[in-house]
Amino acid sequence: MVAAEIINLMIPPLKSSDDAHKAIVWMEEFRCNHLPVIENNRLLGFISEEIILEANDIEKKLTDFDLIGKTCFVGKASHVYDVLKVAGDHQIQVVAVINEAGEYEGVITVQDIMTSFAQTAAVQIPGGILIISLDLIDYSLAEISRLIEENNAKILSSIVVEDPLDNRKIKLTLKINQLDLTRIVATLERFEYKIIGRYQEDKKDFEDKDRIDMLMRYLNI
Repeated sequence: MVAAEIINLMIPPLKSSDDAHKAIVWMEEFRCNHLPVIENNRLLGFISEEIILEANDIEKKLTDFDLIGKTCFVGKASHVYDVLKVAGDHQIQVVAVINEAGEYEGVITVQDIMTSFAQTAAVQIPGGILIISLDLIDYSLAEISRLIEENNAKILSSIVVEDPLDNRKIKLTLKINQLDLTRIVATLERFEYKIIGRYQEDKKDFEDKDRIDMLMRYLNI
């Protein structure tokens, strides 16, 4: 999944000549705290509700504000993981998309990404989620996959994040196509893998919001 596939065309950009009042109205209308500001189809940055309220001047032109997120953008071919990283680095829930010429194409919200992820097979297929803590030097997805497949199961998706308390360790999150993880956990623990999280989905109650919440848990967002 790349950025071009999930551009949100419902959120328009503001122009540098627009005033703060228009920005506030649009933020309320589109239910977002940040909006992109462009000039000559180039991204200048983002204006936020907080910035406007601090200035306390509703008539002030956007060109006169110190905009944030001037590098909060990705290319159209960027993977959604890159979009999430840029959003996280800038602490902004909206990321701009630019084309090869550097021209503004639109934005993607973090919510857009979550919704798109919720429609993928890795989320739609019922299963369970395991979180494993291990030393980076010992990480082998092939070996872990072999142990899981010995229990007649498959890994649907995997995500690796660095342990914030120890950069020599990682947290590996696995989505597995089985609801009952008992045998898999027993096998992994027998080979001295440390299970630090375990989630089993409920087929009946697994609604859209639950899909997104669970996805955010195993993305560690």
